[in-house]
Amino acid sequence: RRPADTEIDWKAYMQEVEGFANGTLDYTQLKGDTGPLVYPAGFVYIFLGLYHVTARGSDIRLAQYLFAGLYLLNLLLVFRIYCRTNKVPPYVFFFMCCASYRIHSIFVLRLFNDPVAMAILFLAINLFLEDHWSWGCLLFSLAVSVKMNILLFAPGLLFLLLQRFGLLGCIPKLCICALLQVVLGLPFLLVNPVGYLMRSFDLGRQFQFKWTVNWRFLPEEVFQNRVFHAALLLAHLAGLGVFALHRWHSYAGQLGSCCGITPPAVCVCPLNASAWIVFILFSSNFLGVCCSRSLHYQFYVWYFHTLPYLLWCTPTTKLAHMPKVLLLGVIELCWNTYPSTVCSSISLHICHGLILLQLWYGTAPTSVSHTPPPSRKPTAMSKKAQ
Repeated sequence: RRPADTEIDWKAYMQEVEGFANGTLDYTQLKGDTGPLVYPAGFVYIFLGLYHVTARGSDIRLAQYLFAGLYLLNLLLVFRIYCRTNKVPPYVFFFMCCASYRIHSIFVLRLFNDPVAMAILFLAINLFLEDHWSWGCLLFSLAVSVKMNILLFAPGLLFLLLQRFGLLGCIPKLCICALLQVVLGLPFLLVNPVGYLMRSFDLGRQFQFKWTVNWRFLPEEVFQNRVFHAALLLAHLAGLGVFALHRWHSYAGQLGSCCGITPPAVCVCPLNASAWIVFILFSSNFLGVCCSRSLHYQFYVWYFHTLPYLLWCTPTTKLAHMPKVLLLGVIELCWNTYPSTVCSSISLHICHGLILLQLWYGTAPTSVSHTPPPSRKPTAMSKKAQ
């Protein structure tokens, strides 16, 4: 039987888009049982389609079938990325498919909008790997318009665009991202632009302490303190800066060589160009997750499918495979502990810290040894060699 709380978010989504279906264009007037609409316009259009397909949201079973199809499509897109990079052993795919009750619940049971945004994002990454950067930027912006957590990938994408096209060349790609946001939000911007921007892109929204997965060990007054939020933001920016300068940038030469840019021959890294594109995007998102003000249970899908890559993209000895699998299991256990506890939230931070450490040390560049060119003088050969 369906759990009693299955319909909570789905019902709220349907109530929020129902106002738009009835002609309401003032974003501040679009509300549901869980509160006002706080997602960009792309969410409204996609879930408006689901609203009509599922008989105004009443046919939840059909909606779950549709999300089951989305789950399979998402896996297909993720597997294609992993096959292009060729870094993760095949047996890890079993854990990605079958070992996460929480992910299955987020997709097929609770019908959150997070999986929709992530599926569109993985499609965009596939396009980046095929060198279709304009289409990829368009779909990346579409994913942002469904939920803003996709912006955690934005620093990595900006770095890649600068490396691939240069400062002037990346401006048209950024314009594609911005233009789509304007087009999608235009009906609401024409009626109440301030209301739309404040509701759909509210970066200062407070989260409830009772739902946090990652900061349960803190007192609630510290969790809600603005100074704590500012410290997390500074830590996030510092982490991005350090990785960009010392891990992402160290491989920019090889990426540039793949894309037609002259490479500096100072560093060599074991990851190929496709793998490094994925590494930059996934690590950018992971740094944001580690520094998030609060992680709710549905936010697990933000980085679940990237964890195997982050763990196995670095060189792995035979004995190191089991600890990495164990790390995935502990993270899964933390996300399946409801309600979260002091132990589960601390354990989650420890796991995140271990992943960051192995990313930092496992992707360290190695200097190229400058060996003298071989001499062209003929060497005397032994009689046996002759």
